[in-house]
Amino acid sequence: MAQTSSVELPLEAHALLKTATRTQTPCGTGSMVWHLWGKDSLQPSRAPVVLLHGGSGSWTHWLRNTAALVDAGRWVLVPDLPGFGDSAAPLHGTDADSIPEPLAQGLQSLLGDRACDLVGFSFGGMVAGLLAAQFPARVARLVLVGAPGLGIAPEKAIRLHAWRHLADAAQREKVHRSNLAALMLFHPESIDELAVRLHVANVLRDRMKGRSLSRTDVLARSLARVTCPVHAIYGGEDALYRGKMQALEPALRQAPGFGSLALIESGGHWIQYERAQAFNEALIALLETGP
Repeated sequence: MAQTSSVELPLEAHALLKTATRTQTPCGTGSMVWHLWGKDSLQPSRAPVVLLHGGSGSWTHWLRNTAALVDAGRWVLVPDLPGFGDSAAPLHGTDADSIPEPLAQGLQSLLGDRACDLVGFSFGGMVAGLLAAQFPARVARLVLVGAPGLGIAPEKAIRLHAWRHLADAAQREKVHRSNLAALMLFHPESIDELAVRLHVANVLRDRMKGRSLSRTDVLARSLARVTCPVHAIYGGEDALYRGKMQALEPALRQAPGFGSLALIESGGHWIQYERAQAFNEALIALLETGP
């Protein structure tokens, strides 16, 4: 059984869930939960699109993106990755390298031998790169979104503050807003009520503690073994790469099939939320072009 969550999601998330098909695949001692949109409108010539969320996240990291992909004729599959959201933890490990195997098993169950266009955000970008290297037949095209693990340290260390010890709800929310500003979103006005509520619901369900691979070059090393086309979309003000943007493309070019890097101006790490329209246009254009 997948973990049952008592966390209340915002109304916007519930509304989108009503249009999805929920399914589960085996994971650890329980299940990985998936939400699926657009299967009936999938154009046969187009690969299904699988979206992988970031660390301390869930499918809701893609709240503002799934409808645009469905409207573009895509079947969209979005899991809660193992150990996050409503999915059970993997049997072994608490970092990105413990996820490709149960994820690949889930894709086999849902897609058979069909390859997908795999889009990974942040921590999910590392998972996507590891999966594409380990299970090359599963991935037709890889798109990295704000992914770490490229061996590039930020110019200034990002400090996130603890909140679980705080009993006062107002103090907790202040810390959550501060953490969103430090890492996820560039503009203060982007830290709206919806962003805060999504973030709180997600961090409360994070059971993958002690992650450290993001501070290594694990993704860069994996990209050297990825055989499919590789593209990337990053926020131009991504806190992970602020002051180091010039190092991004050389690191990504370690992928033999590297195609392009798009930088979306005036947006931070969670670019698909903060600049949703610009991101959706960039992603759909990438998915509709050749390799």
